[in-house]
Amino acid sequence: MINSRRSTTVLTGLVVAFALLGPAPAVADEPTSTEPAPSEPPRVELVLDVSGSMRARDIDGRSRISVAQQAFNEVVDALPEVTQLGIRVLGATYQGEDKKVGCRDTQQIVPVGPVDRGQAKAAVATLRPTGFTPVGLALREAAKDLGTGATTRRIVLITDGEDTCAPPDPCQVARELAAQGTRLVVDTLGLAPDEKVRRQLLCIAGATGGTYTAAQSTEELTGRIKQLVERAGETYTRTPTVVGGATACDGAPMLASGVYTDRETFSEHRWYRVAVRPGQELRASVSVALDRPVNRDYGVLLRAVAPDGRELVRGADAGSGRADVVSAGLRWSDDDDEDDGDGDGSDGSSDGDVTAAAEQPRTVCLVVSNSFAPRPGTGVTPGMPIELTVDVVAASPTPRGPDLGRGWVLLALLTVAGLLTGLLTGLLTRWWVATWREK
Repeated sequence: MINSRRSTTVLTGLVVAFALLGPAPAVADEPTSTEPAPSEPPRVELVLDVSGSMRARDIDGRSRISVAQQAFNEVVDALPEVTQLGIRVLGATYQGEDKKVGCRDTQQIVPVGPVDRGQAKAAVATLRPTGFTPVGLALREAAKDLGTGATTRRIVLITDGEDTCAPPDPCQVARELAAQGTRLVVDTLGLAPDEKVRRQLLCIAGATGGTYTAAQSTEELTGRIKQLVERAGETYTRTPTVVGGATACDGAPMLASGVYTDRETFSEHRWYRVAVRPGQELRASVSVALDRPVNRDYGVLLRAVAPDGRELVRGADAGSGRADVVSAGLRWSDDDDEDDGDGDGSDGSSDGDVTAAAEQPRTVCLVVSNSFAPRPGTGVTPGMPIELTVDVVAASPTPRGPDLGRGWVLLALLTVAGLLTGLLTGLLTRWWVATWREK
């Protein structure tokens, strides 16, 4: 068992080791993922804020809208042929003061599909900062633009300000989209160093498993949009499989190697099962996205537990309100679960029975727990999004220290070592005294 005898670097190095290892070899009778094979191209929609504040000239001495237009042009030129791209804008047409009208101001200027580069660049070039900032409505409409499908779709939101039109609140819209299980990820890019904007964009991204980035230069904005569009092409085939954890090990879903997504409410325990054969090692990690305000001082715990309730190993992480994602990981194999007794195998079973039993897969229960507490007024449903990664690979035991034996063998070894140490100390002392007297 991994315990206090083991080096703590096993856990701290888990993420690196996990990333470097390839997929587990196929094993007969193991559960398999039901994720459908991709049959559609990656789909991305860029959502651009064209509200009045985009006139500000504070990015490399240029207006925010001109920087965004240049970034869009470069992204369109570099767009992979297989990626289907759409562009939606908000606050781009209404110049009046009627907020009710201005807060409906969002249009799709390039439909999602194979891109006509000339048409897309011409549509973006004509944009002029104009009106309000209906971010929530634009996100809802962008999700409709992308439609549904078997693979992940991405929205990239570029804005310099918080929503001025709520309701609908953009963070709540993101949670609703995530709760629908629509395989939709929203990445956000902030063009203004404003704390309120940062918190809102973090919430939107966190609710859907996306990312937030502050872009303060033309190069940062262009590079980040390109990266996100390329990521859509790289990751859309690896959509996490939706799974529902149980309240106990009995009846929990059996997971194969893969990536899974679930939701967990505050202070809940979610159970899953994994089959591990002799000579294999279980590696697992979990990430919980903080998509809503929570009290400070929290943690997430991932445990591997035997069906009889005995804990095999655990991994934990704690936070203080400064992180938007909290993660934990663990690794376990049969080699870690040693029998400290001196059993000789004479339990009445034959060698053949013992061999057959040793070849059977062992069920390990994975338990995801959290110690989050909502702030006053924070909604508790749906649960917070979690991503669970499971891999079963050939075991690679952690190197052990020298084995000094146990029982009478260890006692005899320590006795001999003590005698030799005493003898050597006495000889050195006599030599030193004799030398000192001669002086």
